[in-house]
Amino acid sequence: MSVVQHGTVVEEGKGQGNGNASTCCKTGPGYATPLEAMSGPREQILYVTSVYSGTGIQKPDYLATVDVDPNSPTYSKVIHRLPVPHLGDELHHSGWNSCSSCHGDPSASRRFLILPALISGRIYVIDTKTDPKAPSLHKVVDPEDIIQKTGLAYPHTSHCLATGDLLVSCLGDKDGNAAGNGFLLLDSEFNVKGRWEKPGHSPLFGYDFWYQPRHKTMISTSWGAPAAFTKGFNLQHVSDGLYGRHLHVYSWPEGELKQTLDLGNTGLLPLEIRFLHDPSKDTGFVGCALTSNMVRFFKTEDGSWSHEVAISVEPLKVQNWILPEMPGLITDFLISLDDRFLYFVNWLHGDVRQYNIEDPKNPKLTGQVWVGGLIQKGSPVVVEAEHGTTKQFDVPEIQGKKLRGGPQMIQLSLDGKRLYVTNSLFSTWDRQFYPDLLEKGSHMLQLDVDTEKGGLAVNTKFFVDFGAEPDGPSLAHEMRYPGGDCTSDIWI
Repeated sequence: MSVVQHGTVVEEGKGQGNGNASTCCKTGPGYATPLEAMSGPREQILYVTSVYSGTGIQKPDYLATVDVDPNSPTYSKVIHRLPVPHLGDELHHSGWNSCSSCHGDPSASRRFLILPALISGRIYVIDTKTDPKAPSLHKVVDPEDIIQKTGLAYPHTSHCLATGDLLVSCLGDKDGNAAGNGFLLLDSEFNVKGRWEKPGHSPLFGYDFWYQPRHKTMISTSWGAPAAFTKGFNLQHVSDGLYGRHLHVYSWPEGELKQTLDLGNTGLLPLEIRFLHDPSKDTGFVGCALTSNMVRFFKTEDGSWSHEVAISVEPLKVQNWILPEMPGLITDFLISLDDRFLYFVNWLHGDVRQYNIEDPKNPKLTGQVWVGGLIQKGSPVVVEAEHGTTKQFDVPEIQGKKLRGGPQMIQLSLDGKRLYVTNSLFSTWDRQFYPDLLEKGSHMLQLDVDTEKGGLAVNTKFFVDFGAEPDGPSLAHEMRYPGGDCTSDIWI
């Protein structure tokens, strides 16, 4: 059997690692360890969820295939578009039917990309194996079926399980109430099995989650009530209790809510969460968007879990904006496969940062680059500096194009040397904070990473302009490699 990895077809169990993998024993998808994954093949294509929902263009959302092979004549271009069959879905995040958690199962295969539609509640299953550069629709999980059997709606994060099942976080009920949120369990044929968590053990709010089986723990995060966030961001909704500030600690795989960590006013809107990749580690990070803090969570001596602020991005005093202070708004982050570096974005400020986390208690800033934001030179918004002066940040033009929006989703190459960046968060919020994104479309960038001394630099040879799409400007969100990556794969 062969499997697609990063646009390259390799034999299962052969050539997947550092060249020393056994050729006599067939294995499942992905890699035996995170460090082995770093020696995997260089990425050649990327799948990108691309959105027309909420833009005013009456076209279906689609999955774009982007050529990221610098030796290809179509490098830095969209080479295929797979439109989904419905309007108004809002494709958002994506995951795999099988990943490195199934590496020990020779019968498993990373074939299907799972695309939960945040607004419509559909879950699309995409076949990426038949033709990796031109994926096709395999199945649609109907939202009515999900609601009837579980009461869940607004699906977000999808992770595969070692059992072959799929776990999908859902952010509310069909009416957008957070009280109806929880976790959807699909079987390997993408049939609805039910809820994963035990009855009465649903979280306060839903969003992202990550599990660390050796510690028998899954932790989930809290965005907000769909009835609130789908209308745009309203600060009053935070005071009204419609947004979250908690981490939910579950027993794994039993689904019993063991502990709820209140992050308080330093942890408002905790979004993406990642354990360290080393499955023996009992610590990780969560990005708290509104307060712009990276919070570290960790297991204590008594077996419970605790947290502390590891990195703080100070709000900037600004003029000519809706508020006197502007938060960075950390909307995405990731950790390199060797657990050495952490990367995050400030969607409003416009910078991407790299931190050395070899000592997770004491992250060190090692790289920073501005690739957009509301306070770039030429913007009406200015930062108040010392002695009554003002300042703005230099943002480069790439291939003659002014960078729009702010850095939002990121994806790192397996070897840790290339960081890809898109700039759409969610169509309603894009319209609110960066209306030019809806008029001119998203773009995708690539940053070169110094993995020795640390540092980030824009690759000016790479620029994918989603403003030039055949059906009009679209919004690009999450990115995936065919062979898995540091935000899709979990090791057991």
